[in-house]
Amino acid sequence: MPLFMDRHDVDNATAQDVAAAHVSDLQKANQFGVEFLSYWFDSDSGAVFCLAKSPDSNRLMAVHEASHGLIPNEIITVSEDSVLRFLGQIKDPTDATELSSPFRTVMFSDLVGSTALLNQVGDADFMGLLSEHDVIIRRAIVAWGGREVKHTGDGFMASFDDVSNALECALNMQQGFEERTLTSNDHELMIRVGLSAGEPVDHNQDIYGKAVNLASRICDAALPGTILVSDVVSQLGAQDGFSFSAIETRQLKGFAEPTPVSFLLGSPKRRRPRWWRRLL
Repeated sequence: MPLFMDRHDVDNATAQDVAAAHVSDLQKANQFGVEFLSYWFDSDSGAVFCLAKSPDSNRLMAVHEASHGLIPNEIITVSEDSVLRFLGQIKDPTDATELSSPFRTVMFSDLVGSTALLNQVGDADFMGLLSEHDVIIRRAIVAWGGREVKHTGDGFMASFDDVSNALECALNMQQGFEERTLTSNDHELMIRVGLSAGEPVDHNQDIYGKAVNLASRICDAALPGTILVSDVVSQLGAQDGFSFSAIETRQLKGFAEPTPVSFLLGSPKRRRPRWWRRLL
């Protein structure tokens, strides 16, 4: 059966309210041929997200209407692989104490000048350099609890449950390439990184569609060797002690309005990266 994720906007609901509504869904599900797999609650935005197998979206909507009347604002088709990569292990919470948020930070990285480097060194040497690049990034993603969503050829897309971990990972990646430059006589490798954050269903027919598109475009707009983030990421990161440049706006491809962004400058846990002086 197809796999769906839906979104309910439930102002003023508590975790206990959401858990009770899910129990009602489970009690009605068999009548409609629907199987609920998990659900998430973002108390900050007042949004509930349900993951279910259903013959079609109408059956899924009918279960909600019959059990508690909370009709989804949006329903999208998703793949199990995408859900696992963005959200991690699928587990149905037993009660309100196990509820977790679906809010995720999305990271894109890009190897600067990869085409020129390929033309300069040739296929064989380029693949060796790309392997070094992949190892540095994958080590950082694993070390900071991220999930690799996709390898883009000369970069990565990754998902993080925690904004702070995503920011530390980005700094760790940049530090890894700085250290390689200091110890290697080979060609210099430099990356740019972009981060955004959001929820899985937001008027877009793809899981984390807006957050993914924004992170990708922010990465494209980042200066070589820097980390550029959305305003949401900088606001949340600042609460945890990270430092950022002043907010500026960029006109990003695919976005009608200018997008507020800032550069990540440092972490409460580590020194500022070498490249931050370029922004002064």
